[in-house]
Amino acid sequence: MGEIPGFVDPNKAIDIDINGEELRQRKSGKKSGGFQSMNLTYNILKGITKRGYKQPTPIQRKTIPLLLEGRDVVAMARTGSGKTAAFLIPMFEKLKSRQAKAGARALILSPTRELALQTLKFIKELGKFADLKAAVILGGDSMEDQFSAIHGNPDIIVATPGRFLHVCIEMELKLNNIEYVVFDEADRLFEMGLSEQLTEIVNRLPDSRQTLLFSATLPKVLVEFAKAGLSDPILLRLDVESKLPEQLKLQFFMVRPEEKLSALLVLLKSVIDPKQQTIVFASTKHHVEYLHMVLDKLSITNTYIYSNLDPSARKINAAKFSAGKVKVLVVTDVAARGLDIPQLDNVINYNFPAKAKLFVHRVGRCARAGRSGTAFSLVAPDEQAYLLDLHLFLGRPLSLCTQNHDGNIGRISQDLLEDQLSSVLTLHDNNLDLVSMQKVTENAYKQYIRSRPAASADSNRRIKDLPMDLCTLHSVFKSLNDTALMERNMVLDKMKLYRPNGTIFEICGKNKSQEYLTMKEKRAFHKEKINAHKILLQEKHLDNVSLHKPVGDLPGSTKEDIQEVFKSVIVPKKRSMDTLYNKISKKRKVEGSVFIPYAPSDQHTEQGLSVNNFQSEASKVQLDLTGDSEEAMKLNRSMKMWDRKKKKMVTVENSRKGKIKTESGIWIPATYKSNRYAQWKEKTKTIDDSDDNNAGENIAQGIASSTKRYTHWAKHNEKLKQKQKQSEMKNTAQILKVREAAERKRMRQKKKGSKGKGKKTRK
Repeated sequence: MGEIPGFVDPNKAIDIDINGEELRQRKSGKKSGGFQSMNLTYNILKGITKRGYKQPTPIQRKTIPLLLEGRDVVAMARTGSGKTAAFLIPMFEKLKSRQAKAGARALILSPTRELALQTLKFIKELGKFADLKAAVILGGDSMEDQFSAIHGNPDIIVATPGRFLHVCIEMELKLNNIEYVVFDEADRLFEMGLSEQLTEIVNRLPDSRQTLLFSATLPKVLVEFAKAGLSDPILLRLDVESKLPEQLKLQFFMVRPEEKLSALLVLLKSVIDPKQQTIVFASTKHHVEYLHMVLDKLSITNTYIYSNLDPSARKINAAKFSAGKVKVLVVTDVAARGLDIPQLDNVINYNFPAKAKLFVHRVGRCARAGRSGTAFSLVAPDEQAYLLDLHLFLGRPLSLCTQNHDGNIGRISQDLLEDQLSSVLTLHDNNLDLVSMQKVTENAYKQYIRSRPAASADSNRRIKDLPMDLCTLHSVFKSLNDTALMERNMVLDKMKLYRPNGTIFEICGKNKSQEYLTMKEKRAFHKEKINAHKILLQEKHLDNVSLHKPVGDLPGSTKEDIQEVFKSVIVPKKRSMDTLYNKISKKRKVEGSVFIPYAPSDQHTEQGLSVNNFQSEASKVQLDLTGDSEEAMKLNRSMKMWDRKKKKMVTVENSRKGKIKTESGIWIPATYKSNRYAQWKEKTKTIDDSDDNNAGENIAQGIASSTKRYTHWAKHNEKLKQKQKQSEMKNTAQILKVREAAERKRMRQKKKGSKGKGKKTRK
């Protein structure tokens, strides 16, 4: 029998001295931070191992022990951090094994169908040996199938809040046995406007439950929800590490494909300090060899690494760069794996990466350990959509360089670019090996484009509407203190942005010519459309182009709100709470301009100042008389608005019309109670166990609660009605018995009929 992970042989683990007293367990020199040290049962460990997990992620390492203790936890973690396993493993440990009669004991609420189905898949994989039954309740699926799934008494329910509340109200479902509740991506649940449903679900849950909230952000509404629904919760903040270091500067340059090599030389010669170390990332090994040859010809000391390079050569070249003997290293993404250069100052993306995570992987190699660094990226027209994907991933707007604003997306000085371009052309004229290598590089890039993953459809669509072609000189070149260079570029930028007010017929034509008069008449006819187009162009030429549409605003939580709800907050080591809150406040200052703007800050102001708003104009015109009675005053309070279909002022319906009030006092749509469960029970002849056991009690309660029973005979008649109702409700066995009796009766009648016919024929 082999060793079981997580369990130790007691004879080996404990030493026994001469007197037979047990000594302390020997501590191994190696730290045990794996799942085996979390005191999990064998079946759960077996499922974890089968899934392929070896070491827990930071969120799992912090969350699982707290949940195993039974604590309520609010954990801040982003997608991909291993949060699903972080709440599933303690859930399996808490539920142990299947209990068919107990009903659902764990509830997981997800904002979307996809996330719920992904969670169900994880439950089946991780809990393969846990012997637990799971069911999924999703909007859009057949409600009859979901009734059947609930009747199967699953141990775990994974659901979206809207449909789950609908099923609860339809079935009058009792959630008294729920022990473990998870709100996955809780901030998204509230952003989607599901606060009423969540509050109603929480009010239906028992007070003795254990609750866990996972969220990427911590809005104020979530803190208030945790304060009301959780008991002494612990806040886990493991999201303080941003995607990119704060000391890292990002610079992007718009270039044409044929100017990329010249742009690289401009950066290495004019912008970057020759004493600093720089890594250049290229797409293929042919690009690496080509760039290495060009830099050698131009006396720029460099070395290179790619995946097919001989291992000893890779080691030597990496050692040269690490030792500082050469200042430029040209690599591919595959070769960059495993490189750790602590003194790196600059990163240049010669070919822009197709994935945002790959960009973070590249540029994250500099600005480490408190050092500052810069990441330069050369962006060709076919790579602009990937630039948009990156900014969506980082949650930042496009900061374009314009005449009035210094952003981080601009163009390289044309004078410097042309100087380097002429030197490159001369170099190729004098070296045939460079010309042949350039052709190989072009063919390799065509193959690279075929295998390169496509940018998102949204980015490809939106990049066409952004004024990327109108970027002016990058702010990096404005700091070179070359006055003549700056003046020339300013003139070129103004020429590029200049648009004449008239066409060639108006500017060059005579005042009384037919062409001039025709164009003037045409311009006067389309004057409004021309002005609207100019306004649209001005809106596009913004300094900071926001990439997100307003969705809905959740106000942020303050330091006092967090301290009031969470007595203990766990953050990564070597991080004080003061620095943490300082960073939160800094992020909050710029949140409205750089992250997803859920709603415009001046929304209500714009509505108040709107011109030709018929609703506001009509409300001013209508004549209101103060009522002289209570009924008239109540009628007066009803607001009226213009109905475009009826062409008249109509009373606005009560906001609570079409809603029902639940036991907890929450108003929800009346469509949640559509009597579909009763129809399903009638169709399938399904009877709850509670109906059979409590039939007598229900009758007694119905008799006791009934009204208008003034005499003895009235009560007697009521009892007869209840007995008649009870006799009408038959279970499956009774229905089968009646059908068999009817079949026997029909067969007897058939036999009698056949005998009677035989006698008649004999006569």
